[in-house]
Amino acid sequence: MRQRGGSSNPEYRGGMCADFVAALPITGAAVSAFGSSLPETFVCASDRLAAHLDELQFDLAEGPRWEAVRTRRPVLVPFLRSDPHTNWPVCGKALLLLDLQAIFVFPLIIGAIDVGVVELYSTAPDRLEYDDVQIAMALADKAAWALLHNVLTWSERPDKVTQVASPLSRREIHQATGMVLAQLESTATEALLRLRAHAFLNGQSVRDVAREVVARTLVFTPD
Repeated sequence: MRQRGGSSNPEYRGGMCADFVAALPITGAAVSAFGSSLPETFVCASDRLAAHLDELQFDLAEGPRWEAVRTRRPVLVPFLRSDPHTNWPVCGKALLLLDLQAIFVFPLIIGAIDVGVVELYSTAPDRLEYDDVQIAMALADKAAWALLHNVLTWSERPDKVTQVASPLSRREIHQATGMVLAQLESTATEALLRLRAHAFLNGQSVRDVAREVVARTLVFTPD
């Protein structure tokens, strides 16, 4: 049985991510929120690799996090380097370049409401035991309620967003998406797709491309 994990970087400690790492035989955790009243927001990460894992899947728009969101069921990949990744082949290849061996993703849901997702990873290849899965699901339920409360709070007090938003939030990406939407006279979905495509073709992260758009050093034009 693997030992419970722990963060070696104080910059990422604290919050609900630390709860998952302390209670489960994993190395790290990341949480992102989704909500009708709040664009997707990066909430926390236990370490840099957890943050990168979430960012990578956001950029590629595929991976176990998206499968968990789509199916509303946990996605457990205990042997990342030998399990097939037919549902997310591009992300699967990218994940093999990272120093991790297992990924466990749990959707954060309350009834019919999709609240977010928690991504757990381990540097050791191994399955989560039944009790570990139950603990993870209980923590996911607790996190979902906490995030829903925050979303409702932010909806009532928009001025609080700047006070509580994570420094790793995707606010700049949402701003850039709006600018590209106006430039192309398209939808938000199409604008974000163009951002992701540009990032992929130029070997950048979506966050870096968004910064260029916001700084007006990159302008998209209709094809």
